[in-house]
Amino acid sequence: MLFESSRVRLRKMTKEDTELYHKWRNDIEVMHSTNPSLDVYPMDATKDFVDHVILGSQTAKSYIMVEKGNETPIGIVSLVNIDYKNRNAEFIIDIGEKEYWGKGYGSEGVKLLLDFAFYEMNLHRVSLRVFSFNDKAIRLYTNIGFQEEGNSRQSLFRNGEWHDIIHMGVLQNEYFEKQVKSI
Repeated sequence: MLFESSRVRLRKMTKEDTELYHKWRNDIEVMHSTNPSLDVYPMDATKDFVDHVILGSQTAKSYIMVEKGNETPIGIVSLVNIDYKNRNAEFIIDIGEKEYWGKGYGSEGVKLLLDFAFYEMNLHRVSLRVFSFNDKAIRLYTNIGFQEEGNSRQSLFRNGEWHDIIHMGVLQNEYFEKQVKSI
């Protein structure tokens, strides 16, 4: 079923999710591996971001990941910078509830959104950026079919050191081939 796996369901993000998203967005541990600016945001800034960038954009689709067993919102997956003419988008994921880290929920969320991107939206290419120190995410994306396309050398400063931002992408036909092989 579209937007649903064995443990995760995706639902469209709404204005009512703003406070929850604000909590995740201001959790330094959560954002350490995904947000280059690593800042603390006032609620007004988060409301403005949700209203204009997440909900008000024609080039973004965001979904709250819900753990089906207890209906707990655990994270967010998004397609941003959607280019309908060239059938491209950028993928973003944040697991905001730390007790769900490292248990495969991220993998399920990624696959659900990519299924939607490639099977329903008929996108040709989905890209993402991942920090070079995030080995688990790089392994996950590679296993799903993403390939490294380049990197922005030493463009991220974390914990007193410079890190690369790795650019990865997967094409629709590559994703389909990977899905057939995993059956």
